[in-house]
Amino acid sequence: MRRVRGWFMGLSAACLSAVLAGGCVTGGAGRTVVSTPDAPAAIGPYSQGVRVGGTLYVAGQIALDPRTGRLVEGGVEAQTRRAMENVRAILRAGGFGLEDVVQVQVFLADLGDYARFNEVYAEFFRGAPPARAVVQVSRIPRDALVEVMVVAAKR
Repeated sequence: MRRVRGWFMGLSAACLSAVLAGGCVTGGAGRTVVSTPDAPAAIGPYSQGVRVGGTLYVAGQIALDPRTGRLVEGGVEAQTRRAMENVRAILRAGGFGLEDVVQVQVFLADLGDYARFNEVYAEFFRGAPPARAVVQVSRIPRDALVEVMVVAAKR
């Protein structure tokens, strides 16, 4: 019991509640793996998110529906919305919110979709949006049209 109590004492309140709900797993060197069924399971050897101290690194999210594991239909707008909802779910599981996002990396299959992507993206970040980079790539897993990766931080 003493070892378990010590292990719990090292967790943040947000991660402690996530651990109890099955959302966080502690790792070495102060790393905590963040996982939630409200976002799609990883389709490779990576974690949905990793928290180190007050920073959460969210793996690139594509428009997979977490219930079906299938890519959503409806073009870049629908895919952007689903990818951002997946990001938000992982942030929440780690005790963060969109307001904590400080940096975003976006990968588009076609930079011609930039304006349509921005229309949906702006719905998620009102006010002072985070720093961001957007690049066109030759291919995204599952032939998705967009992938979004974020870093969130708290003091």
